[in-house]
Amino acid sequence: MFDVFSSFSPTILIFLSLVLLIAGAVRGFAGFGAGMIFMPVASSLISPPIAAASFLFIDGIVALPLIWRAVRICDWSTVLPAVLGAVTFVHIGAWMLATMDVLVLRWIIFGIVASLMALLISGWRFRSKPRRPVTFSVGATAGILGGISQVSAPPVAALWLSSVKEPAIVRANMIVFFALASIGTFIAYTLNGFFTIAVWHLLIVAIPSYAFGLYMGSKGFGTADPGVYRRVAYGLIGLAAVTSMPLLDGILR
Repeated sequence: MFDVFSSFSPTILIFLSLVLLIAGAVRGFAGFGAGMIFMPVASSLISPPIAAASFLFIDGIVALPLIWRAVRICDWSTVLPAVLGAVTFVHIGAWMLATMDVLVLRWIIFGIVASLMALLISGWRFRSKPRRPVTFSVGATAGILGGISQVSAPPVAALWLSSVKEPAIVRANMIVFFALASIGTFIAYTLNGFFTIAVWHLLIVAIPSYAFGLYMGSKGFGTADPGVYRRVAYGLIGLAAVTSMPLLDGILR
């Protein structure tokens, strides 16, 4: 019999399932942000590689229904260069996760996310479509962050939120980007041996919770005001910056 409690205590599994319920609702609404909610909490309770590998599978499986409509309205001319950058550089992030000190990695994440948040707060916008080298570089940064922590959204979210595109297209861009970029992340994590038996134990109880949250969040997006979408998106990037800051461990962890 497959014992789902052999790797984690029931208390941890229940708590992480509740976190994933919230994370799924955010992902369904905004098109991103689930990793920002799940990873800081999960990494404080279980091994960061296990948390990252588990979330990659959970999101990759459950978020598939979001893709069908997104592929029809996303801006492929900016999505594809970003995906290429992400799948190329995710291997660097996975290598860093496997070899570098966790505290150093968290300071790197904080520096990148905080800089992007400052850019958004400044009110700066792309008045024309960003060039391909720009979108490739942004995707590369997202790939490195995704390889380290599964928190790859801030760079690409900042890119598309800094455009004049309406929320539906921004959300679709995010959904398609993650669907394609996760292929490169899966390969990188496999090569680094992150998919252990503990990952499969967590999936059994996590997937139903995440799926329900994703469904509820998707329903909410259909009735939301465009201004609400941008405020939620900015708040998620700010959350990623705060939760990744090691100086606040005494308060947040």
